[in-house]
Amino acid sequence: MSDNHDHLPATTQEEPIANPGLPPHTWRPTDVDERLAKRAERQVAGLFGLSSICVILFLVSYFTLKVGDNHTTFAGFGASTIALGSTLGAALLLIGIGIIQWARKLMGDHEIVEMRHPARSSDEDRQGTLDALALGLEESGIGRRPLVRNSLLGSVALLGLPAIVMLRDLGPLPGDKLYHTVWKPRMRVVRDVVGTPINIADLEIGDLVNAEPEIIFAVDEDGEHVLRGAELQTAKSKAAVILLRMDPQDLTPGKGRDNWAVDGIVCYSKICTHVGCPISLNERKTHHLLCPCHQSTFDLADSGKVVFGPAARALPQLPLMVDDEGFLMAQDDFNEPVGPSFWERG
Repeated sequence: MSDNHDHLPATTQEEPIANPGLPPHTWRPTDVDERLAKRAERQVAGLFGLSSICVILFLVSYFTLKVGDNHTTFAGFGASTIALGSTLGAALLLIGIGIIQWARKLMGDHEIVEMRHPARSSDEDRQGTLDALALGLEESGIGRRPLVRNSLLGSVALLGLPAIVMLRDLGPLPGDKLYHTVWKPRMRVVRDVVGTPINIADLEIGDLVNAEPEIIFAVDEDGEHVLRGAELQTAKSKAAVILLRMDPQDLTPGKGRDNWAVDGIVCYSKICTHVGCPISLNERKTHHLLCPCHQSTFDLADSGKVVFGPAARALPQLPLMVDDEGFLMAQDDFNEPVGPSFWERG
């Protein structure tokens, strides 16, 4: 046992309130015996080290155990679920226990009384607070005990790896899927819901028609499988369009879009470029299309440009053509992404 207490804080000071007879403060064994302090330091570092091992086991389990296989453990839970939950939980628990042990055995151990003071502290009190914080940092031993400090930093730093790894479970990256729809060259434009093809003779000036692509046999963008059911409906909804016929003299085609309209019939994406609401409110005299959600307004006579509201870009236009029977078809897919903006499209 060591009798040298020079490193311990003084406990006698002038107090504004008389001591009511509190028992004298009893120092902890680790405060008076450096041997015990070193042992506590190794215990804390060991807990932090075990936490790091648990994080590594979590990563190993994540990449080696399959999710959803037939192999199960107790209570019907999969081996992957048990391994991931137990290792990550143990990593967090061990860090918590280590910090508690650090505070109980190694940090400063003396009573502090805070007297009442005005709402705004004086400059002396503020400086005293800064001094107390500096003293607390010193008494925590983080500077004098690099083993505890470094093992804590290592275990906490490794905890970030599971969070990064689990981002993989959010799904595959979209790649270029955000830039394309199911529209293909010479694909017919058909009426929404009923699916009947649209002949240019059926449309009069001022008519607005909700439409979609005629998909008889379609594959996804990667050409991997046939679209059916809900997947097909999702693809069609992304490719939903509106047709509007106007006097060809009212049209102001954009650069490179001189042949995108057929006899005054233009075709635009039905999805608002603000937050993706479906649009179909037409101002017949002005050829303006109004979004009912936030009142973004687009000029269909002028390349779908924004004339009012929060939308940041024009409606994507689908280039049209007509077949030998007079039915409307797409020349190709949209030449820009449909719908609201995303991180690569402002």
